[in-house]
Amino acid sequence: MSRRHPIISVTGSSGAGTTSVRKTFENIFRRENVSAAYVEGDAFHRYDRAEMRSKMVEEAERGNKHFSHFSPETNLFEELEKLFRDYSESGTGTTRHYVHDEQEARLYGGDPGTFTKWKSLPESSDLLFYEGLHGAVVTEKVNVAKYADLKIGVVPVINLEWIQKLHRDRSHRGYSTEAVTDTILRRMPDYVNYICPQFTETDINFQRVPTVDTSNPFIARWIPTPDESMVVIRLKNPRGIDFPYLLSMIPHSFMSRANSIVIHGAKLDLAMQLILTPLILQLMERKRRTI
Repeated sequence: MSRRHPIISVTGSSGAGTTSVRKTFENIFRRENVSAAYVEGDAFHRYDRAEMRSKMVEEAERGNKHFSHFSPETNLFEELEKLFRDYSESGTGTTRHYVHDEQEARLYGGDPGTFTKWKSLPESSDLLFYEGLHGAVVTEKVNVAKYADLKIGVVPVINLEWIQKLHRDRSHRGYSTEAVTDTILRRMPDYVNYICPQFTETDINFQRVPTVDTSNPFIARWIPTPDESMVVIRLKNPRGIDFPYLLSMIPHSFMSRANSIVIHGAKLDLAMQLILTPLILQLMERKRRTI
């Protein structure tokens, strides 16, 4: 953690909805005139698309049916930890981009499924903003979580997470239901060992819970809408959080535990604005006091 060079990390698995949360942060940064250096978790995958496919075949032939993007073997955890450490110390660090599609290929250069070259972040940013799979990962060798000043978990209930992933991968990436299901099954051990434990490290978790039947996510024709959902917001340390104010500002919200507030799904952006804006301003005030 660093007063002079704060880090915010948003963590969630593939299909969890971290990209939507990033948009809310971008709106807050723009409104409060905060300059953020953005880092994508996909930049720290070990293999590009072609290499990963080849490694999956190789591992399958060896009998490893659980080779996934969630594991230390397929990610550069040490490099990610180094980026967080370097930024907390100096306000800069080294990262790259993973080129997902043709649109990003035009933006960054390079072919879809490849990485750009490593380069330094700009030195003039107010904070680092990470969004990806491993923003609070802790293993026997690395501890990324300890360097982040504000850690956010985005954690839909598992059936909803699978529905979101199925719809995204089929509609935007052209995968079949069978292919996405195979990916979910292959990732399960690493999901349990490297994704779930991060949500005990996070300062705030946003968990969307559908209020419609999602019993069989593999045949769901639609993603439950925000109007068909509730969101459980859990704060690891509720000290300083004005819950009466939040309850008065967010219609139909209620406290389910001393550190948890439940809101209507359509009010998630409002709740995030109300909860996160003061925390971001606190980070900026701490930073100003050190300069």
